[in-house]
Amino acid sequence: MRDDSAGVIHLSKRGRLLVSGSEAVMFLNGLITNDMKTLVVNSWMPAVFPNVQGRLIAAVRIIHREDGFLIDTEDATLETIAKLLGRFTLAGDFRVQDVTSETTMLSVQGRKAEVVVRQALGETAANASRAQVVTAQLENGREVTVIRATHTGEDGFDLLVEVNGAEGLRNLLIEGGAQPFGSEVAETLRIEAGIPRFGVDMDETRVVTETNLDEAVSFTKGCYIGQEIIARIKYRGHVAKKLTGVLLEEGGAIEGGARILSSDEKEIGAITSATFSPRLKHTIALAYVKYDYLEPGTKVKVVSAAHEYPATVTELPFVRGSWYQN
Repeated sequence: MRDDSAGVIHLSKRGRLLVSGSEAVMFLNGLITNDMKTLVVNSWMPAVFPNVQGRLIAAVRIIHREDGFLIDTEDATLETIAKLLGRFTLAGDFRVQDVTSETTMLSVQGRKAEVVVRQALGETAANASRAQVVTAQLENGREVTVIRATHTGEDGFDLLVEVNGAEGLRNLLIEGGAQPFGSEVAETLRIEAGIPRFGVDMDETRVVTETNLDEAVSFTKGCYIGQEIIARIKYRGHVAKKLTGVLLEEGGAIEGGARILSSDEKEIGAITSATFSPRLKHTIALAYVKYDYLEPGTKVKVVSAAHEYPATVTELPFVRGSWYQN
């Protein structure tokens, strides 16, 4: 995928909620960090549901369709978001439907993702821009919702289809040149790309602005839950800690929670997720590090359960793939 191919993976474990009603924009705008009023039909945007302390409840994507707003979220946060939205269904014209079991999502990732999608779904799907939502049709008439998105740092497309059409779509993508890959490979590619995962690299203890989800936040929209704290941190200048990369200078396996020490033995952060990178030939990790030590090239130590490793703070992403060249 990083060189001259593309891969396909199931994202069926992600959750999907369809929100509709004349007051959907008003209610959602008061709950998320991005500006719903700017989201036109057949477009999508990232957003965060924060709590009143400005801490992250869920990171989502919101797709504006003709029939409402599809909220795509990690499986770990589906129930939380469903309960939160359900509180507003009696307050006005605001309806929430869980469509997770009715639909599934596949993702094509890699340098040749556009070639694969063009072969499988046609020119319109392959030419989708990054904020655009387009629709393609399979030979059996089933519709496929296409958005351009990366989970790996490489070019990519997420494809939403009725659950009964998933296997046929997957076979079509493989015939078009995509190679199937599983969760272990996906995890390595995710960490190389510096993309945080809820429950691993971010949770309700993290302020939104610590997590590098800057594209999910509008600082010009009106009031929403947690806005005051998020805005205050933004205009104060910086957060106390921030998600960054750490590269081990020697080989070794490290676990989530491993401590990070400065060169003078001060505790300055902790590892959240780690993997061995075949591309970089080093163990790499995502970590929260205190602001004063975020400068790329800063020498640190990672203290695991059994060993202490010399390491270097590194800017994210570790690997700047084809997503950054388009």
